Amino acid sequence: MWNQILPGLRIKLFFTLVLGIGYPLMMTGLAHVMFPRQADGSLITVNGKVVGSELIGQNFSKPESFHPRPSSAGSGYDATASSGSNLGPTNAKLIRGTTKLDDKKNEVVDFDGIDVRLVHYCVENEIPYESSIPLDRFKDAQGNLDDVKLIKAFNDSNAPLVFTPKSPIPADAVTGSGSGLDPDISPADAEMQAARVAKARGASLDQVKQLVAQYTEQPSLGFLGDARVNVLKLNLALDAQFPKR
Repeated sequence: MWNQILPGLRIKLFFTLVLGIGYPLMMTGLAHVMFPRQADGSLITVNGKVVGSELIGQNFSKPESFHPRPSSAGSGYDATASSGSNLGPTNAKLIRGTTKLDDKKNEVVDFDGIDVRLVHYCVENEIPYESSIPLDRFKDAQGNLDDVKLIKAFNDSNAPLVFTPKSPIPADAVTGSGSGLDPDISPADAEMQAARVAKARGASLDQVKQLVAQYTEQPSLGFLGDARVNVLKLNLALDAQFPKR
């Protein structure tokens, strides 16, 4: 019996050492020698402090910053829970959003939906729009848009809210990526956000647009993918050149 078992154990031990330990260590060592920055996660540091990775999106929401794509990764941009919404393009939840009851039986947002994202995008960036119902009706006591009210209005079966931007909105501005961690936005999205950012930072629109152009990366090898702007890199450049007053 042992004459049959021992050769199998030896083979298992050999391949465990070679493929399970030796090969990964060799590849890791080669990666650190040939591509040290990428092997360490393409980390970005400011004054010796790691502020993020150029490969993973972050949630910038202040008016003086460029905003990333929406994210369905965990509670948003969670690298340990990479995920998209997994909703089809005609799914009502994806388009209009849904609400739910929390532990205290309060109605809260379950999924915001593209329609709600469009409203926020247009309002934040002062993009002209038409709305079948004045948006003031969906604001809370502090004057902020109430997403629960908006979602319920969009889902009203009798007289649903109809909201139409007067300018085309880039798709990536209101849809998440498959990973939920996309660090880039399209140049068109950055262009639409530029006026808001310039106003908040006290810079001219031309100055901000020039910075966007400077940080626009062309398709890899000239034809793979689309032109893109890394949000973290762009916002760090803004902080350096046009710090918020």
